[in-house]
Amino acid sequence: MQRLSDSQIYGIIENGVPGTGMPAFHSLQNSQLRTLVVYLRTLQGRNKTTALPGNPEQGKTMFFGKAGCFQCHMVAGEGGFIASDLSEYAHIHTVAQIRETILNPASNNRQARLVTATLHGGVKYVGRIRDEDNFSVQLQTLDGAFHFLSKSDIDELQPNPQPLMPSDYGSKLAPQEVNDIVSYLMSVGNANGPAVPAKVDDLEQ
Repeated sequence: MQRLSDSQIYGIIENGVPGTGMPAFHSLQNSQLRTLVVYLRTLQGRNKTTALPGNPEQGKTMFFGKAGCFQCHMVAGEGGFIASDLSEYAHIHTVAQIRETILNPASNNRQARLVTATLHGGVKYVGRIRDEDNFSVQLQTLDGAFHFLSKSDIDELQPNPQPLMPSDYGSKLAPQEVNDIVSYLMSVGNANGPAVPAKVDDLEQ
């Protein structure tokens, strides 16, 4: 395996090896497959000394200040609840992937947007849809609380036109400021030790 590239290992996990005992894992998401590859590399002692592209201390200041990332994301127990915990994000994403997600976040995912649920009587909840079926909606509000709402009690479920992850960081932040934030996430991830293979939310979620 040491002679294989990351993409080759990714392909083996996803598609299996015909004629052997290695099955295909088509049910795994791309993020889960990347996590497994990175985890296997950590067992080899690789991917532990990636150079930081910026200043992690400045990045922390940006994360909890100008960039406002902390309003949605949590790192090392500090920050918001509505988006994913980024404490170990750097273990399953490369520098280029983290930077690309910050500058060009996906916005077509309904769960990456806030919605306003208006109930009969005018009570409103603003948050993210965490789960939904034909009869109910599981909504997480900005304070981290979960609300299980019956669709028969909802007058309107209105999505926010703006994605939860800002799309203007490319103009709002200087390139070095973005690199500093990336470095901060990498430094926190390295301090927390190797990640285990598990489903991980994308940064924009």
